[in-house]
Amino acid sequence: MMQNDDILLRPAMLFAFLKALPLITLAITFLLLAWWLSPYFILFSMVVCGFAWYRLLYIRSFQYLITHEYIRMTSGIFFKRIDQLEMFRVKDYIITQSFILQLCKLMYLTLKSTDPENPVIQFQGIPESVITDTIRDRVLEARKSNNIYELN
Repeated sequence: MMQNDDILLRPAMLFAFLKALPLITLAITFLLLAWWLSPYFILFSMVVCGFAWYRLLYIRSFQYLITHEYIRMTSGIFFKRIDQLEMFRVKDYIITQSFILQLCKLMYLTLKSTDPENPVIQFQGIPESVITDTIRDRVLEARKSNNIYELN
């Protein structure tokens, strides 16, 4: 159940389109080959277009819910997978942006944690924001409420 201060992130539609763009280009190439050489290439174009559509939907199916206690990652179209990471387990975060992501105002956020199931979590293609500050504040709050202290 979402509260008012919970954050729900999804990869941007532009990011999903950019990830499916090579397959879309290949489908268009097969269409051109069908026009010039043989109409049988239309079948290849339709198959590749189906793969592109599935990839687009799969990337858009990712959801990241950030609450005060945990981070929940949901993915999948036909088979759902839900991973949950307790907030106090987050150790470090890294933001990376390629040139294209900078132009689109998107970013990758990588979280490193002490969780054995999810040692590295990557939020892909999320909009640029100050989410790292929010996560940092919530990690500190979760550690304080659970009496967890880090020893170096």
